[in-house]
Amino acid sequence: MLVKFLSSETGELLMFAEVAGSLLRAIGKECTARGTFTREQMMPAAKLLREAVARGEGETSDDEDGSGEKPVAMRSRAFPLIDMLERSSQGDAKANIVWEAAAPF
Repeated sequence: MLVKFLSSETGELLMFAEVAGSLLRAIGKECTARGTFTREQMMPAAKLLREAVARGEGETSDDEDGSGEKPVAMRSRAFPLIDMLERSSQGDAKANIVWEAAAPF
């Protein structure tokens, strides 16, 4: 399942539900089918995500599934959402970020 994050300031960001869920949980948001970041929530959320990345939250060991492929680092997965949060917080005063998924994840 995909989760779509939308912002009038930055456009659209798509993530797999597993990734989006881990990022939203790091921020303290529920993984509902629809949700919102208000402008006041954006910078604190970006800060929480940066702290989670610094702590290594969501990281897995190399080759955890035995495929021989190195997993994508949490910081690489988090950066697009961090960027969206920070840029949207500085834009139009009415700007919100919303996310949509087919079901809670």
